[in-house]
Amino acid sequence: MTHNHPSGCQCRAHAADPLPLRGLRLDTPAERSAIIRLEKVSVEFDHKRVLHDIDLTVERGDFVAISGPNGGGKTTLLRVLLRLLRPTSGRVVYLRDGKEVARLPIGYLPQKSMIDTRFPITVRDTVMSGLQRGWFGRLPAGAKEKFDEVARLCGITDYLGKSVGQLSGGQLQRTLLARAVISDPEVLVLDEPLSYVDKQFEHRIYSIMENLAQRTTILLVSHEMSVISQMANRHLIVDHELRSCHALHHYIPGCDDDDAPHPEL
Repeated sequence: MTHNHPSGCQCRAHAADPLPLRGLRLDTPAERSAIIRLEKVSVEFDHKRVLHDIDLTVERGDFVAISGPNGGGKTTLLRVLLRLLRPTSGRVVYLRDGKEVARLPIGYLPQKSMIDTRFPITVRDTVMSGLQRGWFGRLPAGAKEKFDEVARLCGITDYLGKSVGQLSGGQLQRTLLARAVISDPEVLVLDEPLSYVDKQFEHRIYSIMENLAQRTTILLVSHEMSVISQMANRHLIVDHELRSCHALHHYIPGCDDDDAPHPEL
């Protein structure tokens, strides 16, 4: 059975579909504790409401797929969660073992449009910056070995000496992914990681995400949900407000299941 929604999305009914494997991991109380919490978050730009009254709890080990219409506030939500943007109201809380902490190790892949490619930095230095610690850019032990591993994994070894301004869209996306994952962060935030990449590397990204999901909390924004929705244990819809989708298959991005409870959790 297929549900049709006002947004135009179609979701297959749940009963006939197998449960996604991703829902079976990290299920002990300690592992499933909250790591990020958004409390009554709203964002306005020029008196226009972009996000309204968002409550969201991300648990350690979650793989959260996020979709929704263009202009619905997906990127704004990620930037607030990363504390790159101060909300108009509400707050963002980082947690470890149930206690509030000032920061978390987070890897971030932004959209290409957020990157100033005129900045004179090479691919090598861009990726290595994901490992730097403190004001003086100290590198941890084993940095070279880790860099070599990630460079091969992301397929960027042929242009390490190039400036980011010389890269194609797909090459830049590979570089930003390498920077995001090189430090093995506790939380990985990816904003449209499939943009600009070819089908071969798209499947490589799925493999990387499947591996990282065993030890990393992931939040991933994408319009392509056919594979990601099967990897994730949660699927959120952002359209200025936040809703949870419980359908297992999504034929049109921005799926919203009328039977799902909302607002989110």
